[in-house]
Amino acid sequence: MNDTPSQRITNLPAQAFDVDQAARSGLKGHAPKCLWLTGLPGAGKSTLANLLEQRLHAEGRHTYLLDGDNVRQGLCRDLDFSGAGRVENIRRVAEVARLMTDAGLIVLVSFISPFRFERDFARSLFAPGEFYEIFVDAPLTECERRDPKGLYARARRGELKDFTGIDSAYEPPEFPEMHIDTSHLAPEQAVEMIISRL
Repeated sequence: MNDTPSQRITNLPAQAFDVDQAARSGLKGHAPKCLWLTGLPGAGKSTLANLLEQRLHAEGRHTYLLDGDNVRQGLCRDLDFSGAGRVENIRRVAEVARLMTDAGLIVLVSFISPFRFERDFARSLFAPGEFYEIFVDAPLTECERRDPKGLYARARRGELKDFTGIDSAYEPPEFPEMHIDTSHLAPEQAVEMIISRL
């Protein structure tokens, strides 16, 4: 019997339950959202996501932060950094973010997610108005100057292959809900800008 993944999905209808997203978010007192921060390594995604979550938490909002490095420690530890591994990494994260949003949370996703088709797939999982693509932008020269993890230096020495921004492309969002230029905005200013748009 040929049991491919697509056949398994077709053969497994979704189970309906009485407690739904509206009920869960009603308890929390705020609308669920997915805030998807994308940008080059070193652009400031994790810094902004951390500050943003602190601010939302202080306001009594229920959040969870999915960060690329942390997710690679567990959920995606079995994946390599090949093209297929990276696509699967984003697919898994998008599905987890969707489940967390269904639970009524404000989910912050901090991932390079370099390709538009990956981010478009993530957006397709959410209801209109639930998904906010936030382009955390900084020139490559500035990201390399910051180089908080020393990865650009390693990529320039040829120690890391297919590194985004060096020998692997980054496709900037064409129509993000928000565009944050971290070369001109302090992190606190950027967080205020995001909060004002939510």
